[in-house]
Amino acid sequence: MTSSLWLYLLSAAAVSLSGVMLPGPLTAATIAKGYDNKNAGAMIGVGHGIIEIPIILLVYFGFAEYLKLAPVKLATGLAGGLLLVVMGLLIFRTFKHPVITSAVLPYSPLVTGIVMTGGNPYFFLWWATVGVTLVSGAVVFGIYGLVLFTLVHLACDIAWDQVVSVTVFKTRHLWTPGVQKIVFGICALVLIGFGIWFGVSAFYPS
Repeated sequence: MTSSLWLYLLSAAAVSLSGVMLPGPLTAATIAKGYDNKNAGAMIGVGHGIIEIPIILLVYFGFAEYLKLAPVKLATGLAGGLLLVVMGLLIFRTFKHPVITSAVLPYSPLVTGIVMTGGNPYFFLWWATVGVTLVSGAVVFGIYGLVLFTLVHLACDIAWDQVVSVTVFKTRHLWTPGVQKIVFGICALVLIGFGIWFGVSAFYPS
């Protein structure tokens, strides 16, 4: 049973990393925040986990189907989409300044992780589909398996976000004003693009 548990956790880590490493609004925010704070990624990951732990419990107790409900998708899609668009526009607005910093995002890294996660309808859909499979595999090993799975999954999120922010922070001395505008411009476009996508897709069934 012990060997099976560790094999399961290894596969859960691989699936978790495959999800967190996909470029998206959380990655864009981590890059923006990491420019001034090398530990921003860890705090963003913790903020992500604050939303994620209750979702894992909902899935565990059989409420996954509620995450697919149209009202949930509509609310998270519209609210999250609007928030991402606003944050992207705030980044663009700072282009008139000679030096761009992570202050363009109005939230702390911790709160950024919370709002970016809570406003992403595909985060909930992921847990209602892929997440169900992972949690089902964990409960085979009892509550001990569920706790270990949660810790492994959160560790993957936090570790990757921290790698991103540290990399950005360590290389920022190479960023000329032109490079700054390109990188942060891409981050802004990612936020706005996902915001529009979330808002529009909220009106369509999955």
